[in-house]
Amino acid sequence: MKVRKAAVKRKTSETDIQLEFVVDGKGSSKVDTLIPFLDHMLTLLSKHGLFDLKLKARGDLEVDIHHTNEDIGIALGQALSKALGDKKGIRRYGSFAVPMDEALIRVTLDISGRPSLYVTKAKGVRLSRQPKYSFDDAVDFLRSFCQHAGINMHIGVLAGEDTHHIIEGIFKGIAKALDMATCLDPRVHGIPSTKGRL
Repeated sequence: MKVRKAAVKRKTSETDIQLEFVVDGKGSSKVDTLIPFLDHMLTLLSKHGLFDLKLKARGDLEVDIHHTNEDIGIALGQALSKALGDKKGIRRYGSFAVPMDEALIRVTLDISGRPSLYVTKAKGVRLSRQPKYSFDDAVDFLRSFCQHAGINMHIGVLAGEDTHHIIEGIFKGIAKALDMATCLDPRVHGIPSTKGRL
């Protein structure tokens, strides 16, 4: 089987990113973005999705993390899309629920070519402890990722209080759902769409 992998380099006046992504990996990673919490989340994504990821990013962090955070999402989405190619034989859909202490997260996604991100929080969910990497930062990252990967993703925060636990549950849920959706199914012949393309 041909290993599905891609490399992306993205350089702007604000960021310089080099990324290698292997869909059919073992969960190994080397991540260096100078945003420690994002490094942790991307390492989790790699580990639990069994993706291999090498990433080095430098950006204008003296301004804030926004440009670097968003551009890494763009580069990762581009790498996934490139690695999947025409998407022949993939399962396409994935869904997973992750308990993370008091937090409960559900992620459902479709590698449809029609990108969008929907994040809902159940009544009663409150973000009591804000790490330096906020919930809004995570949403910004994921919006860029979905846009450039061609993914329709729904994230439900069903319970939770600690922002760290909620974000970690989201990234773990994405890892598992994405692993499910990108898996090759021998019963799927060609592209998994009645339209003939994704």
